[in-house]
Amino acid sequence: MDKYLWAVRIFKTRSDAADAIRNNRVLVNDAYCKPSREVKIGDRISVKKMPVTYQYKVVELVSSRQPAKNVPIYCLNITPEEELAKLNTPRETIFVFRDRGTGRPTKKERRDLDSLMDGIFYDDEEDL
Repeated sequence: MDKYLWAVRIFKTRSDAADAIRNNRVLVNDAYCKPSREVKIGDRISVKKMPVTYQYKVVELVSSRQPAKNVPIYCLNITPEEELAKLNTPRETIFVFRDRGTGRPTKKERRDLDSLMDGIFYDDEEDL
């Protein structure tokens, strides 16, 4: 199983594939498996890569890593559109966008404020 997932470029390395299988992120025909499991034509493989659960169908067996253009010969991506749509959802971020001029001043604005405040304070001290 780990060799097949690596060969059809679902994972970059065999160790990544084996780790995913051991951590129950890979299902074959809706059942957990071991990295050493034999792959059969027609198997349905589900791979959880957050936030999407990809689904593949085994079309042909393969023993060595394939170029990206040959992958559809061996493996068919049957991931539903609803799952793929999760990739396009906006991500929640801590940073809140603000318009220029609101909130904290920029460095240039801060220098302008400081020079203005220096002028006001020095003028008041001369009057005393």
